[in-house]
Amino acid sequence: MDLAAAATHPGRTTPIADRTQLFIGGRWTAPHGTGVIAVEDPTTEQVIAHVPAGDTVDVDRAVAAAKAAFGPWSALAPAERAAFLDRLHAALSARAEDIAATVARELGTPLRIATKVQAGLPLTVLRSYVELAGQPESTHTVGNSLIVGEPVGVVGAITPWNYPLHQIMAKVAGALAAGCTVVLKPADLTPLVAYLLFDAIEEAGLPPGVANLVTGPGSVVGSAIAAHPDVDMVSFTGSTAVGARISHLAADRIARVALELGGKSANVILEDADLPRAVKTGVANAFLNSGQTCTAWTRMLVHRARYEEALAIAAEATAGQTLGDPFDRGTRLGPLASAAQRETVRGYIAQGLADGARLIAGGLDAPVPDRGHFVAATVLADVDPDSTVAQEEIFGPVLVVIPFDSDDEAVAIANNSRYGLAGAVWSGDEDRALAVARRMRTGAVDVNGGAFNPLAPFGGFKQSGIGRELGRHGLDEFLETKAIQR
Repeated sequence: MDLAAAATHPGRTTPIADRTQLFIGGRWTAPHGTGVIAVEDPTTEQVIAHVPAGDTVDVDRAVAAAKAAFGPWSALAPAERAAFLDRLHAALSARAEDIAATVARELGTPLRIATKVQAGLPLTVLRSYVELAGQPESTHTVGNSLIVGEPVGVVGAITPWNYPLHQIMAKVAGALAAGCTVVLKPADLTPLVAYLLFDAIEEAGLPPGVANLVTGPGSVVGSAIAAHPDVDMVSFTGSTAVGARISHLAADRIARVALELGGKSANVILEDADLPRAVKTGVANAFLNSGQTCTAWTRMLVHRARYEEALAIAAEATAGQTLGDPFDRGTRLGPLASAAQRETVRGYIAQGLADGARLIAGGLDAPVPDRGHFVAATVLADVDPDSTVAQEEIFGPVLVVIPFDSDDEAVAIANNSRYGLAGAVWSGDEDRALAVARRMRTGAVDVNGGAFNPLAPFGGFKQSGIGRELGRHGLDEFLETKAIQR
């Protein structure tokens, strides 16, 4: 491990300035109160910056600005909105290195992954919305009725810490492309990358009030956005419990919600699969971003005939999940986002072992760096499908492995979850894999390692959420449907 190089990497050593203002009505402005949020580097456990702890007054100001901007913004021709978003794409692209380094600092994602995923994917999503925004208005006729889609209005976007810019972009870019205006509340743990986005928004010259930024505690700022009478729609990504709370707040005023919530995705490996590829890909997927990924395939279901072979491959693959500083080129697994998250994950591992799981790799006694919120990549086998570690979203580097004896049993185990966000199926017979995929109650399924498609609709069944993000389906979430009879 090249720790000396990591310690002197410019992304590690360049100071990050405190951000003392909010972005409201097209300009940086002082917050109403004096409270601040400390942003920690989870690798060093040191505070690296502060941002304002906004309050309800700040939310009122931001919503008022968004409401005032909605009429002119929604009235623009699609090509004009697309031109603004294109300028934003250029301004954000110029900040790609800063974005990757910032996420590596405030979240702990290894820099090479942060460059490709945390910085690269949001730019891909934004580019897709530049193209969608520029398309002519979509209309169709039903009998004597003209059916049109119109922007819903002011959108409150509340986003999580695990993919901070991607989750912001999936909401903000879609809403702006549809003709809506936005008030954004980013996650308290990772707010710094949102400031880089709003620096780019300012540079791109988006009209005042079209996009607004209010940082602050979810219990204050998030709740105020969800309950605000002038917020027409709330788009939230995060835990199922908080999603339920936001739904209640929005329901009190009959406001629309889009929710992207938890997951406990199953990776089904049939006996005729390419086992080394299926297992190695599954391990990498489960541990991406230190397991802090809602779509992670955290349940590996393996046909009993190949079960022990799969466990041996999983153990070997997990051994390559090197823990370390995100700026070290050899690091595969960074820290968890916070001390609280680390202790939560460790508690789940202890619970799994107490419930009879067999430890295949990692565990509580595995070596980790002396400093930072690290948990070793852990594989638990012989897991009861009804047990805590098979049912709860752990949100850390923990993979559970469960055997099955038939396709029917595999489907039953995969669907034995209150979640339904993602999943995978592997088989040498694609038709067989597709048949299993069609029976899985989940919003997305990858067959034999199918690549992520940023234009495909993203969202879940059951307690994994309501609505879809990305691509045309994501844009349509921000439209109301109107019938005009002629």
